[in-house]
Amino acid sequence: MVMLTLSKTNGIGGAIKDTPDDFLVEEITETGAVLELNKLYTPTDLGIQEPEGDTKFTTFILQKKDWNTTQALTTIARRFRRGIRSMGFAGMKDKKAISAQMCSVFGIKPEQVRGLKMKDVKINGAWKSSDSVRMGQLAGNRFTITVKDVKSPENIEKIHKELDGIFPNYFGEQRFGFRDNNVDIGLDILKANFEEAAMKFLTGTNNERNEEAVHAREQLAAERDFRRAADYFPGYLRYERQVISKLAETPTDFAGAMRMLPRNILLMFVHAVESHVFNMEVSARIKEGASSPQGNDKLCYANDFGFPNIKEVVSHKDAAPGRKAFVIGNLVGYESEVNDFEKRILDELGITQQHFKVPNMPELSCRGAHRVLFAPYTNFEKSADDGAKLRFSLPAGAYATVLMHEFLKSER
Repeated sequence: MVMLTLSKTNGIGGAIKDTPDDFLVEEITETGAVLELNKLYTPTDLGIQEPEGDTKFTTFILQKKDWNTTQALTTIARRFRRGIRSMGFAGMKDKKAISAQMCSVFGIKPEQVRGLKMKDVKINGAWKSSDSVRMGQLAGNRFTITVKDVKSPENIEKIHKELDGIFPNYFGEQRFGFRDNNVDIGLDILKANFEEAAMKFLTGTNNERNEEAVHAREQLAAERDFRRAADYFPGYLRYERQVISKLAETPTDFAGAMRMLPRNILLMFVHAVESHVFNMEVSARIKEGASSPQGNDKLCYANDFGFPNIKEVVSHKDAAPGRKAFVIGNLVGYESEVNDFEKRILDELGITQQHFKVPNMPELSCRGAHRVLFAPYTNFEKSADDGAKLRFSLPAGAYATVLMHEFLKSER
């Protein structure tokens, strides 16, 4: 899906994420503290009261380069002879970046964590805590991004003024899978078309780079012989092999075969549909000039950091004058109060809210949630000593690459 831009000025050109050093991410804690790279912290520095006596958890600040969060924490857990469930974190951070974030581990003492030695990993502080760090326990992230091969640096300020601190809050492409078929698979699951879902999961080759995998997927698509596929599918495609193993035993039980996948993988497909509907609404509003609040829109107010307080939802007509607010949409679920944009998009996709109850797989049911359609960015700074360097802060869940698309105007 092509992401539309709010700004009309031509982009500055160039490219980002050439190396991890070009993409710096510093987590902003719930109290507004920025976890700066290469800085050692004590709990006192962050306004945290360290509990007395022995505790079960250690909170630590993880700085990593060229690791994604899950990879880094899985490796750390193994070093301490623990499972990944012993680890906690507030938000995912990109692999091709240098990032600092708050994490926790169960059953390991702070001094053990501080003594950890791993390639491209630093521990910028560790202390006792009475609970784990949980997903969502952050205000946002500060980004410092270097753009290489800039063509029109003079347009940075023009675009910034056009945006006026707001940009389309699209979900990034990683939400939809590297083979770009998560939405199609998710729609088939919602519609109980499990045979189609399974075959797309097993045989889709879009963006598949491994020649052995491409050949295996194409052969299965042509032959549909699951017993034979169990012999030639590459071992590293372990989830595909689990589905194939079930179909080799019972070739018509496609629902049972898909259930061989972990619940979080299956939810990923359903969530991709929610994200796709949301992205389509963002694009529709940009096309129709509806990025500002109107009609029966729902809004949420800004918190002390200038970020959306998604817990404080009001209707446009009841909004307090003078208070900064953001238009919100739905990650559509069976309990969502959908707006006209969302109704139209669901019709186009051939689904209704009730499909998100997933009657044939109720463990995948989605109630729905709110998300701002146009997100703020704050504390914007720019320099052009080496290409162009942009620094800004975003609320949790907003994608820096989407904001950078406004400046670069690169094809997506």
